[in-house]
Amino acid sequence: VDGENRVWFVGQKGNYLAYLEPESGKFRRYELEGGTLPHNLIVDKKGMVWYAGNGNGHIGKLDPATGKITKYPMPKPEARDPHTLIFDGKGDIWFTVQNGNFVGRLATGTGKVDLIEVPTANSRPYGIEVDSKGRPWFNEFGSDKLATIDPVSLKIREYPLPNERARGRRLAITSDDRIWYVDYSRGYLARLEPANGQIREWVLPGGPGSLPYAMAVDNRDRLWLVETGSQPNRLVGFDPKTEKFFGL
Repeated sequence: VDGENRVWFVGQKGNYLAYLEPESGKFRRYELEGGTLPHNLIVDKKGMVWYAGNGNGHIGKLDPATGKITKYPMPKPEARDPHTLIFDGKGDIWFTVQNGNFVGRLATGTGKVDLIEVPTANSRPYGIEVDSKGRPWFNEFGSDKLATIDPVSLKIREYPLPNERARGRRLAITSDDRIWYVDYSRGYLARLEPANGQIREWVLPGGPGSLPYAMAVDNRDRLWLVETGSQPNRLVGFDPKTEKFFGL
């Protein structure tokens, strides 16, 4: 959502960005180059829209007022698929590169891109969030690990998950800087304590076949996630204070 309460989204297969004005129902669409396959977008405080060019190895910035697009190409050809973007407290962008096996940082003021290779091969960096101290955390969807990056040294620390079958796909961070993630392969919601690396798990209402995917935290520190194994998909809430699921 931008400063004018317009809802922005990507048309991944259609190669476009667009917004919806909720009050009027009006849509506006901005075309992208063929093969861009935008996967994710975020909007900065100035109203600029940043998107991940998942199909052609760049991060783009759209100025909605003029339609001008500025492209920031990846500095390595292996980083061909920027995936998910998130702002840090300085206005720079951290992002995952799933099949290239990198996590990156784009300095929005200069356009400089840093790429950090994940130590675990084929780890498939996926979801990414930034905590209150400016540290990015990300899922390794191709392995049984969760990881963080020191924003100064750019060193990665990996945390093993409690089961070799575990596959974290997306994550969310509550106001106490606890790291929550969904285990897509086993059907769990889990919490990592950064101070000691301890992990606690809760079986999702949909069980092993729930295939939890997208998740977010609201302004009351409640967690919301989608069980994509249910048809139709099911939105599920979880209150960390009571440790109970709701909305079922």
